[in-house]
Amino acid sequence: MGVVELIGVATSVSLLAGWRLYLCLFATGLAMRTGWIDLPQHLAGLSVLANPWILGIAGLGLVAEFFADKIAWVDSLWDGVHTLIRPVGGALLAMAIVDPADPAWQVASLLLGGGAALLAHGAKAGTRAAVNASPEPFSNVAVSTGEDIATGGLVFLALANPVAAVLIALLLVALTIAVLLWLRRLWKSLSAPPQPRA
Repeated sequence: MGVVELIGVATSVSLLAGWRLYLCLFATGLAMRTGWIDLPQHLAGLSVLANPWILGIAGLGLVAEFFADKIAWVDSLWDGVHTLIRPVGGALLAMAIVDPADPAWQVASLLLGGGAALLAHGAKAGTRAAVNASPEPFSNVAVSTGEDIATGGLVFLALANPVAAVLIALLLVALTIAVLLWLRRLWKSLSAPPQPRA
């Protein structure tokens, strides 16, 4: 795996951890435990995720997040609590992916992975707060289920195919930036004082 592919995998997994940290941890660990993904030697740092205790903890977090994320306003409370947890998790995942022999790469991956996870988390939390304002309850469940499916599929694809991971990372960065810009425009339109009628 070349440097570009390695950065793609680290970025993809970090961005996805900003959406669903526990799903990323559980899916990666389960794929390694079952032998579906045989990680190269330089990704050996992720092998701890296949530990039964870690799988159990990630599984409990996954179940809790799955249900909390389907209920309006509970999802925003969950996101608020995870504003610190997801970026740290994304940073540690990125750090485990990059070569541990090079301290410069480790620090760079820690900073970039945490930043990527925080960026994705901000877009997710902001979008969910906007969705919570809709009067019907179905949009919340639909958006949450879409995030579950997309995160699970993309994390497996990124780990199994490093070339696809680069494309996934680019797509997720573009999508995250687009969502953040949309949220900014939405916020400006909602917070603007009403125009007087002529």
